[in-house]
Amino acid sequence: MTTSPLNNDPQIKELWQKEAEDLALTLAKRYQLPYLDISKTSINTDALRLVPEKDALKAQTVPFNVNGKNVSIALTSPNRPESLAIIEDLKNKNLILKIFVVSEPGFESVVVQYADINKSVKVRAGLIDISNEKIVEYVEKFKNITDIYDELKKEMELFDKKGGVSTILEIILAGGLVTEASDVHIEPEKEQIRLRYRLDGVLQDILDFSPKIFLQLIARLKLVSGMKINIKQMSQDGRFSIEYGNEEIEIRSSVIPSAYGESVVMRILNPKTINMTFGKLGIEKELYKVFDREIHKPNGMILLTGPTGSGKTTTLYSFLREINSPESKIITIEDPIEYHLEGINQTQVNRKKGYTFLSGLRSGLRQDPDIILIGEIRDSETAKIATQSSLTGHLVFSSLHTNNAQGAIPRLIDLGVNAKIITSALTLSIAQRLLRKLCEFCKEPYDPVESEKKMIEDVLAAARKKRPDLVPESWDKVYKSVGCDKCHKTGYKGREGVFEAIYMDDAVAAAAIKNPSEKDIKIAALPQNIMDMRQDGIIKVVKGITTMYELGRIIDLYEEII
Repeated sequence: MTTSPLNNDPQIKELWQKEAEDLALTLAKRYQLPYLDISKTSINTDALRLVPEKDALKAQTVPFNVNGKNVSIALTSPNRPESLAIIEDLKNKNLILKIFVVSEPGFESVVVQYADINKSVKVRAGLIDISNEKIVEYVEKFKNITDIYDELKKEMELFDKKGGVSTILEIILAGGLVTEASDVHIEPEKEQIRLRYRLDGVLQDILDFSPKIFLQLIARLKLVSGMKINIKQMSQDGRFSIEYGNEEIEIRSSVIPSAYGESVVMRILNPKTINMTFGKLGIEKELYKVFDREIHKPNGMILLTGPTGSGKTTTLYSFLREINSPESKIITIEDPIEYHLEGINQTQVNRKKGYTFLSGLRSGLRQDPDIILIGEIRDSETAKIATQSSLTGHLVFSSLHTNNAQGAIPRLIDLGVNAKIITSALTLSIAQRLLRKLCEFCKEPYDPVESEKKMIEDVLAAARKKRPDLVPESWDKVYKSVGCDKCHKTGYKGREGVFEAIYMDDAVAAAAIKNPSEKDIKIAALPQNIMDMRQDGIIKVVKGITTMYELGRIIDLYEEII
């Protein structure tokens, strides 16, 4: 292969590559074959396996895509005897070939990917093995996001010379584990690709990188996730696992078409991040007693409300762990199963095969369960069967999309459930949000402005009427985030829930049968003396657990005080 002796100069390198592409285009026209700028094309590793690396290098001929018996071939010179020999051999294997003329730099960008086949990363049945030694090396090296950036930058700068897209994927995933990211986002933009981690529920930029690397990275990701590499204009979902120490961590990958290419999200399902017990949810002691009382009842319906990402699944799983016993049969219908729970029968929705929340609930009831978890109540039929089940000896857990605890009753009525049945079936409605906790190593106090101070005082006054034991008698400062190595420069480390709840008593039941608004239910529940999420959050602010900014990010701080 020919390389430019001056290709360290970016301008000369660009000129040399353009001349090489022009030469390939001229050859293609001469031999009446299609020309291809292969540097902008995804490479299928399975196709590379059709021709040994040494033969491909000698002939400057390499397969780069395979779909059934259809194989795409890239070559630099159509009349080279070694190329003709490879083509003849593949035809003898009953493969249908499509031949493209490519430039020498383009060919080089393909053959470097043989390194992915030869690397120690093994792919078997959707499982990528990452050695413990390498993970330990990354854990020791990555102290913060800057370290991850530096390692990725170094590897990407070497990419043109040695390839190794698997190494880049390993670094991205290892960085996600070290930072305890819940998701990795890889998003194509007009001129570069953006890599971000979701840390404690908020996206953080890591770095931008070349579209050339991205094309090969997404091909590798699709391959290990069980997706179709050649489909680029439709959404696809897949999964794979990585071995990290003694644990197997599942990665859920999603690819959707966007304006500048395919957008990727990898969700890291680390069991360690959801292994939360009921007693460690951060619920204040009196509300904890309410939850404990209701989840140990033999029947009834408990609903968790809040938006996606508010921690509903973690709370529901903690409830199931608390009440799971050899004497009880627990069935779940989830979309998808996020984490596997020992001793619990978990099923996953599959709409393509007709297994929905509704059909799953109907089937589950025939299994004689004691406790049922329905991932989400979305429609009238599911709502009606869930409430009826809670009246016939089952304890039902589910989630509902409302903004607050009092919204569950009007929402069920909107779904067609009889209000009188709701008063008998629904035992507890819980709303929650997750807020980031301030990093203890770098948080700083500050004096709030007058408007903040007044709002804090008003909310604390209302909370003091309900729970004087929880509200500080005095306060003078709140805290702000700063950022340090311990918190990956975010100013926050970890998350904690803010909760509110309403249980069914005579006053709430009387209000429920009158086609109530959310405000009507909230007023009826005031004697229960349970703080709302804003009050719970403000107490955490004045205690230095979180910031006013963070609390305002997840709830409305200035709604009417009731």
